[in-house]
Amino acid sequence: MRYQYLGRTHDFVGKTLWEIVGNLKNYGVGRLIIRHRFDNYPEPCYIKILKVAALPNPVVEIRPTYINTLWERTCMVLCERVFRGKKFERLVQIDSASYKTDYQLVPKDEEYKYLDATKSREEVIFSRTMEVPPLLREVAIRTLKAKGKPVTEPRMDVVLNEFGVKTYRLAKEGEKPTYVPTIGIGKTPSPSLYANCKPI
Repeated sequence: MRYQYLGRTHDFVGKTLWEIVGNLKNYGVGRLIIRHRFDNYPEPCYIKILKVAALPNPVVEIRPTYINTLWERTCMVLCERVFRGKKFERLVQIDSASYKTDYQLVPKDEEYKYLDATKSREEVIFSRTMEVPPLLREVAIRTLKAKGKPVTEPRMDVVLNEFGVKTYRLAKEGEKPTYVPTIGIGKTPSPSLYANCKPI
């Protein structure tokens, strides 16, 4: 009889973090761990273990007899993280995602491939201003005309999320940006779909 698996599928490849560090000397301090999830990036992505601690099983007051198998596979790991060739300035603590079976240990003879890699993602420089939406543009122009002021093309400031490690930033005064945000749907990845379409 054929087995039929139920539940959500995933693309995890590897072991849980506790399965790896629990079988290493000194819990793998100083070793490199990679996640299969980040293998698609051309830049190196890895974590370097600095400290490992086990997590106690929580006391469930509502259902004391309930046993959560996920908590048996979780641990707390303090590590240095390198994402897409850029090292985080602060140490990272991994605990809630340590149960996922997506971690792989890097052999010692292959660590140089990650440590010596100098390739990092190119930094994108955003312009400080961008065009306003069409309706807001018409309102701004009509307001300027009604007040008798000279009509200029309205622009609005660009505000970026600067939390965490980013590979983009705002251009400084007088610096030439590499990317100027525009209003619209942008360039389609499949131009052949619209080759025979005529404008209305």
